[in-house]
Amino acid sequence: MKRRFGSIGSAVHMRVMLRLDGTITVGERGMSLTRIFALLDGIAREGSVSGAAQGLGVSYRSAWQGLRDLEAALGRPIAVKTKGHGTALTAFGAGLRDALADATTAMEGVLAETRDSLERRLDRLLDEPAPTLRVALSHDPLLLDILGAIPGVSPRVLGSDDAVALLLKGEIDAAGFHAHDAPRAEAGPLGQALAGGDVTVLALFRREQGFIVAPGNPLGIRGAADISRTRARYVNRQRGSGTRRWFDRLLGEAGLAPAAIEGYGTEEFTHQAVAALIAAGAAQAGMGLAWVAERFGLGFVPVGWETFHLAGTPEAMARLAGPILREVERRLPNSAGYAPPAGAASPAAGSGRRGGAPAIAAGR
Repeated sequence: MKRRFGSIGSAVHMRVMLRLDGTITVGERGMSLTRIFALLDGIAREGSVSGAAQGLGVSYRSAWQGLRDLEAALGRPIAVKTKGHGTALTAFGAGLRDALADATTAMEGVLAETRDSLERRLDRLLDEPAPTLRVALSHDPLLLDILGAIPGVSPRVLGSDDAVALLLKGEIDAAGFHAHDAPRAEAGPLGQALAGGDVTVLALFRREQGFIVAPGNPLGIRGAADISRTRARYVNRQRGSGTRRWFDRLLGEAGLAPAAIEGYGTEEFTHQAVAALIAAGAAQAGMGLAWVAERFGLGFVPVGWETFHLAGTPEAMARLAGPILREVERRLPNSAGYAPPAGAASPAAGSGRRGGAPAIAAGR
């Protein structure tokens, strides 16, 4: 992270640089994902280990040793000498390079978007007084980005149940949560918020959830039963999240216990984290947003739509409702998997389907 300082009295701007990195572990040996890809990509482009070494800024001997270590760990030849003292990747080596390249490409757009959002938030920390509005919400990338652009707002991600509970205890000013449909919603966070006294509830938008899978859905997953049948590696959301509660309901409808799902105990706190594991091949299925699946270039199996609400004190909602609704209206037409709340007459959202107008309800 770099901080750029101007003259005295001028604004301070933080410049953020994010990189994709990680490790590939075989047995007990961990190897840098970035270094492996750079070495394989250099050999593919330069046609020699020496050319790859120059690109990496390491010695020829070091590059060869890295290649030998990788081959020893994987038990497969990665590269072979060619006539004229060149080097070429084997079919296995080329496949490994392509897999790492695809994962890197899938993450680049997300990293750029995250970087821009983080820079804006860091700039506000430098330029604005201490935040005055405390907002906790179930994870939604669209709303988080909108809240991040509103001065004086401090958002944090929690499960829907936890966010509403903090609001009702007076520990935060507003809570964001999602409800699957009206009958079930009344017994969940929406019902709690409506019964919570002096609380205003605003329906912001609808969003589509489903199973995020590898491109082309190679396992043919159509529902929870298929995840169990194929023994797909599943990545779950954290306890208390609305998405996890929805998945648990799907398991119950299919007559399945959590133990029937391989990876049920693997938890992530955001839709992007779920998609990132699937894009990297560490998991094969997870429940999340259509919008996130599209951003990562992954497959998506629709399950249903839900409404995302914001509840808060009248004072907080008076400050938040206008800016949020204006930005939601502007962004929805270009956001796949999002739509206006039920009953609205506004244009169709990015999914091509119509939703409805926001409804404001006050607690008793």
